[in-house]
Amino acid sequence: MIATQQSLTRATVARYAVGSLGTGGFATLPGLVLVYYLTDSLGVAAIAAGLVVTVAKVWDVIIDPVIGARSDRMLAARGSRRPMMLLGAVALPVFFLLTFAVPAGTAAVPAAVWVFVAFLLTATAFSLFQVPYIALPAELASGYDERTRLLTWRVVVLTFAILLFGAGGPALRALGGGNDFAGYFLMALVAGVVIGGGMLVSAFVAPRQLPADTLPPREGVLTTLRTNYAAGIGALRDSQPFRALLLAFLLQGLATGMMLAGANYVATWVLHSEDAVTFLFIALIGPALVVTPLWGVVARRIGKERGFRLASILFGVAALSMVLLIWAPGAWVYLPVAVAGAAYAGMQSLPMAMLPDVISHDARRNGPGRAGTFGGMWTAGETTGMALGATVLTIVLALTGYIARSASAAAAAGAGQPAEAVAGIVLSFSVIPAAIIAASLVPLARYRLRKGDVDDVV
Repeated sequence: MIATQQSLTRATVARYAVGSLGTGGFATLPGLVLVYYLTDSLGVAAIAAGLVVTVAKVWDVIIDPVIGARSDRMLAARGSRRPMMLLGAVALPVFFLLTFAVPAGTAAVPAAVWVFVAFLLTATAFSLFQVPYIALPAELASGYDERTRLLTWRVVVLTFAILLFGAGGPALRALGGGNDFAGYFLMALVAGVVIGGGMLVSAFVAPRQLPADTLPPREGVLTTLRTNYAAGIGALRDSQPFRALLLAFLLQGLATGMMLAGANYVATWVLHSEDAVTFLFIALIGPALVVTPLWGVVARRIGKERGFRLASILFGVAALSMVLLIWAPGAWVYLPVAVAGAAYAGMQSLPMAMLPDVISHDARRNGPGRAGTFGGMWTAGETTGMALGATVLTIVLALTGYIARSASAAAAAGAGQPAEAVAGIVLSFSVIPAAIIAASLVPLARYRLRKGDVDDVV
């Protein structure tokens, strides 16, 4: 027997999707510019810059399952996840601005500490919104196809946000007229307001009060760090589809996080123009905006999991081809970047549409009340992947002899990088991510949840 699917209104779909202005902006802009800001404006050594970003992200990994469980508790007690989402939306713009407000002339060590503390607070605010946001589709939509529709339009906005922040962030930075402090401050101010605004609008899509029969039982409330983590581990243990999907998504986050953090370095040291990062993002996201709805069609034709595998293979091949930049840097790179962008749309929309299916499947087998826990573990996995991407990049930069520089040193005549460092940048943008994408196909092959497993009433 097939379960009746709740039809979502356009307003609900739109308000939920707008939240991806926040999630896409926060995932893109710090990943793109933060390590580069530390190494090439504040003079922080590459390995230390990677450590600053990684440790702040590790904090995210620690708190995400806790926030997820607290979100479930809030849902049980108040019937809504909205208050937590509102708090994150209001706090994030303030801390984001502080991250990029290190006073000019600050020495490398205090500058690194400043960025670390401010970014840690920013990441905490983001998690307060993102974890319950991820849990909402399982509550807003009741069926396989409706969730695909909801998540497809979310990824359309996410893709637009990546273009907006990936291309617009560096463009705003350039308005500083060569003054790094003014450029980064302006970028953070505008971006923070847009990110917070998108989150604020989307927070109101969270149901104010769910019907009593959908509320998790109060006896399932989790109150301690240890039990919160036990709940997350329990979700992994109980749901084989979740384990497979999360590992694949984590590995892909590592690959794309590495490429994202490396884009500024490719623009500056391979293509010899900081402004080229804007064109890289236009080439990446322009095709993605067009093809994102098509991945929803693919999912309906061949299944989400097969579509996800196809998108992953296409992305890996496109990334691998860019190793030719070592010998022949040039504008040709925008073509494989465009192919990668089309594939990336599927790599985002399809797993996000698969996650609510996993949550629904688990609820039918093990009872409701764990959507926030799943969301917390998912966000922790995604954060881990993106953080490790920046970490691996900085390790490669350090091993290949990359020279960190302050803003004043960057303007010095003759400043450059060793050929080995330039080759390391290219490998971090091509061969290494392609290999990680290939590795992600192994757990993805173990994902066996299908439409009939989700929509059939047990």
